[in-house]
Amino acid sequence: MNPLNDLGYKADDLTVQVTELLVATSDASDELVDQSVFDVLRLLRERMKMDVVFVSEFTEGQRVFRHVSQAPDSPVISKGDSEPLERSWCQRVVDGRLPRFIADATAHPASAPLLKGLPFPIGTHISVPIVLENGDIYGTLCCFSFHPQDQPNIEDLKNLEFTARLAAQKLDQRRVVRKAPQAVPDWQLKPR
Repeated sequence: MNPLNDLGYKADDLTVQVTELLVATSDASDELVDQSVFDVLRLLRERMKMDVVFVSEFTEGQRVFRHVSQAPDSPVISKGDSEPLERSWCQRVVDGRLPRFIADATAHPASAPLLKGLPFPIGTHISVPIVLENGDIYGTLCCFSFHPQDQPNIEDLKNLEFTARLAAQKLDQRRVVRKAPQAVPDWQLKPR
């Protein structure tokens, strides 16, 4: 029984499917977690009709692509690729120089000049920060299409925000597990 169904969500709602994929693997091995993240990104890309969806991490002044789902016929980025954070659209979204939702990047005054330096086109662009429990920014969850969508949907921004919150929770859980001590300390009383 799924409690989201009791709230009026249908099994094919994007929110339900994302929740089931990310929450169902919360106690699983890293391999299953990585697969669930890929499945979520593929689902988002297909449902939102985007060409590329990715999770990036901000680390040591770089934006590193940790998970990527893209149209098979048009690969433009790869898992593990990186670039200076300051040059990225992700950093510009986080610090407010770009909005989270851009229906047409070619027509938006803040994004249009940035298109000239890219090796691929960007039409519709949506990006949200992944904020950890302690307030740190892990990175971003982003998606874009190569051409502006005919009917861009602002609800897609809400779907990404929801997914980014779940991803942050998953990252926080994994960090707690990794920080757990390997052995329980010996608490026996010993003579001095």
